[in-house]
Amino acid sequence: MLKSWFNFTNAILLMAILIVSGTIVYSQYIAQQIANKERAAVESWVEAERTILNSTDSVSINLASKIITENKSIPIIETNEQDQPTGNYVNIDESKITADSNYLGQRLQEFKLYSKTPIEVKLKASDSTTIRYYYGQSKLLREAKWYPIVQLMLVIMFVLIVIYSLRTRYKSGQNQLWASMAKETAHQLGTPVSSLEGWLEILKEKADSKEIAHEIAKDVNRLQLITDRFGKIGSTPKTELSNPYDRIKTAMDYMKKRSSEQVVFSLDPTNTIELNCLLSPTLFDWVLENLLKNALDAMDGKGSIQITMSQENNQLNILVKDSGKGIPNSQWRKVFQPGFTTKKRGWGIGLSLSKRIIEQYHNGQLFVQSSELGKGTVFCIQLPL
Repeated sequence: MLKSWFNFTNAILLMAILIVSGTIVYSQYIAQQIANKERAAVESWVEAERTILNSTDSVSINLASKIITENKSIPIIETNEQDQPTGNYVNIDESKITADSNYLGQRLQEFKLYSKTPIEVKLKASDSTTIRYYYGQSKLLREAKWYPIVQLMLVIMFVLIVIYSLRTRYKSGQNQLWASMAKETAHQLGTPVSSLEGWLEILKEKADSKEIAHEIAKDVNRLQLITDRFGKIGSTPKTELSNPYDRIKTAMDYMKKRSSEQVVFSLDPTNTIELNCLLSPTLFDWVLENLLKNALDAMDGKGSIQITMSQENNQLNILVKDSGKGIPNSQWRKVFQPGFTTKKRGWGIGLSLSKRIIEQYHNGQLFVQSSELGKGTVFCIQLPL
């Protein structure tokens, strides 16, 4: 499915590139055609001006007047041979010229950049004075040039929406699969756990089996806890005000009993012992156990695990530092992907579930803060207070 998703995305991107490329080429062609027609229109307008001044024929003057009045979009500025405005111009805001004496000169500089070759004409045959006309872009031409940029933005927006929708759909399907597997696991565990509880009660009634029953009870309680954890995945768990320090200390003590004596555990709460957070205790304990198990696996039974707690603004930071093998920079994000593991055994879902629990159920963050090969790794949990 992932492979087909990438193929589909590439097809959309290719189609978008082709559409935009074709539009840009065509719009540039249209803009050039408009520019050529506007040049011809300005030349006709200048000729009409010359006709009005030189002709005595009323028909010619009427025709020239009509040509002049029909130009309502192309701005034109008349200058002398030294490119100084004569005061004759059309389609330029009169109020701006009145308010700013430099406005007409500024527009003339813009027109020179656009119509680099002015239209020159001698208005009277008997006069050697040459008049120049510079013109700018009409509103239609500006819109034609902006059109491909607007379309490019629309296509990019369309592609981003499609990609986001596909990613959301894929993640939703993936999350639903994990949730269904977790619930099914909890359901399957429920039956044998209930059966074990029944057999446990029978053992407790026998005097010579009480000690065995006590030990079995610990494992049954552990199975009940695991069942409860899996049952909460995929549904919104209830959170309650809990003390993170107490939960961390309990989890550390539990893992300490099940680790090598060559592993040194330490917990530094600084000034956070009394702080409370909204937690799902069962799931939060699961995250701590996953991080501590990963730390133990990374050290091969020898080293140190340090947990440091600190408050920053309205946030609790929990750092879990080990002296293990470390994680390459390229894998800092990958370690949270479902199925990714560097261990010979395991499914590679512990950190993935832990990240989901912290971020989706506790509105916090879980990430690799730092890691150095051969020296260890620091995982950071951030929780809102």
